Amino acid sequence: MKLITVSGAPSSGKTSVILRLIDCLRDNNQEVGVIKFDCLTSFDQERYKEYGVKVQVGFSGKFCPDHFFISNIEDAVEWGNRAGLDILISESAGLCNRCSPHIQGVLAICVIDNLSGVNTPRKIGPMLKLADIVLITKGDIVSQAEREVFMFNVRQVNPGARILFVNGITGQGAFMLSKHVMNAADITTLRSRRLRFSMPASVCAYCTGEMRIGETYQMGMLKKMEFR
Repeated sequence: MKLITVSGAPSSGKTSVILRLIDCLRDNNQEVGVIKFDCLTSFDQERYKEYGVKVQVGFSGKFCPDHFFISNIEDAVEWGNRAGLDILISESAGLCNRCSPHIQGVLAICVIDNLSGVNTPRKIGPMLKLADIVLITKGDIVSQAEREVFMFNVRQVNPGARILFVNGITGQGAFMLSKHVMNAADITTLRSRRLRFSMPASVCAYCTGEMRIGETYQMGMLKKMEFR
């Protein structure tokens, strides 16, 4: 089975792109399943079910969605193997720009919205910088010049990534994406594999439920600003 990790900011078009990708993969007789990680709620599973896609959903609740993802992805792979999938696509929650949901040896895709701002690629951390493929969505709404400038800024952040423009409505660009997915490595387990970058780290009083404000209640790993 092939595992593909798809990450990106909220409302960047991850689910729509995945559905267009599934169309292309089914043309190659691939059985595709999706594991959807989210924070509080999600309606994407209904879209997948309408497509007849096997889907599982997990909500992180009060936990960091990135830590929730990496704590459960191994079990997700075992589910995919039991379900007889050829390809399992992991769709992350709309993550903060610091997150790093990519695994060594697993095809990593980052979806970024062309309308999010020309400097947005420079504000995104490992989620974009360490991806194998960067998908730029909503490029049909902007001019060719804006697409070129946005792609240049993506290239500055991640020179080694394959950059594709994909339309989540028409499916334009999804066929080329499916070719890369079909060439991804097969896996049987994630045991002993490593993340491409460390997770955001914080173990403090607020992590364990503290709600009061003030230095008296601030304990553990903290980072303070210096005001001059």
